[in-house]
Amino acid sequence: MTSVTDRMPDAGIPSDADLVARVRELLPLLRENAARGEQDRRVAQESIDALTAAGVFKIAQPKRYGGYQTSMRTMLDVSAAVGEADGGTSWAVTLLNVCSWLTGLFPRQAQDDVWAGDPGALVCGVLAPTAETRAVDGGLQVTGRWYYASGSWHASWAVLGIPVTDAAGEVVDQAVALIPLSELEYEETWFVAGMKSTGSNCLIAKDVFVPAHRILSVPPAIEGNYGTELTDETLYRSALVPILALVLAGPQLGMGREALRIVTEKAPRKPISYTFYTAQTDSVAFQLQLAEAALMIDTAHLHAYRAADDIDRAAASGVYPDFLARARVRADTGWAIEHITKAIDTLLSAHGAASFAEANSLQRLWRDSTVAARHAVILPIVGYEVYGKALLGREDHITPLV
Repeated sequence: MTSVTDRMPDAGIPSDADLVARVRELLPLLRENAARGEQDRRVAQESIDALTAAGVFKIAQPKRYGGYQTSMRTMLDVSAAVGEADGGTSWAVTLLNVCSWLTGLFPRQAQDDVWAGDPGALVCGVLAPTAETRAVDGGLQVTGRWYYASGSWHASWAVLGIPVTDAAGEVVDQAVALIPLSELEYEETWFVAGMKSTGSNCLIAKDVFVPAHRILSVPPAIEGNYGTELTDETLYRSALVPILALVLAGPQLGMGREALRIVTEKAPRKPISYTFYTAQTDSVAFQLQLAEAALMIDTAHLHAYRAADDIDRAAASGVYPDFLARARVRADTGWAIEHITKAIDTLLSAHGAASFAEANSLQRLWRDSTVAARHAVILPIVGYEVYGKALLGREDHITPLV
């Protein structure tokens, strides 16, 4: 499917199709390293290095620092391509890239802090404001713990949610702050059933000073009022919450495609035990399950791509999406996630008990997809309620993140 915002590549900047092709060349390596990433609870450095060389971590970085500054659709497609090899690697790629995009919303001085001296710097992040702050001259002193910072093994900066306090100690705002990892402590807390390789551990700040230019207020940002002075940069006019939610569908799209590929390719050589079928391909029941799963995966892509195109189109035109449009992206994201997880469940049932053999990558896809689908920002039922209330014009919102 072609995006409505397909870019004409600038000199030296690969096209969207070229970026996806680069990832596809790396799929054998990423697949080979997937099991080791689970065991080590971090993406193999060899995979990170290969993805870095392919320019994967430049897609949401401003061109001013050597980035590619692409689009929501490109972020989705690149993450999905990586997800065909490994969900955990894709999740780390996705979070590191979207945090680079978030960094592009800060004032230029903050962006210079991150990239002027190190154009290859990666940024991880946690938006929940699980911290305390104290107003001081020129900024805030920050103390807190942030769970769970995906990709943090590979980052040198973090964008972290904080409350903003005044001189009296009263909370007057919610914000995100850019803090170098060199000023943070690290605690390994990510012991989970799926997405094991994402390294989503805990970051800890103990009375860390954050200058004012590295603090971005969240409420105005939700409405499209960002800190960057460079308002002509299309990617950084994109809607905040829609991007933060939709990017998390990228790994799921790739995992769904990979599960379908594996089950389809193995079917001609796999009998159905305790039946007369010597190949699953001869079974009408199997054919129906395969078709149902394929259609659910297609449905997920159609909704995710519609949402991505809505985001990119609005950014290109300089019009910030209204509440209803943003609410629909939350619902589109949840719909895509739900249909991928259902499709993978169907495919594992069709493939049979062998799906759960440790040697079968289907079980890892199933675990990774299932765990990732429970991220609070993309819970389908929450997205549906947000959209339903918006359709009815109700004011009893359940979250400010729309």
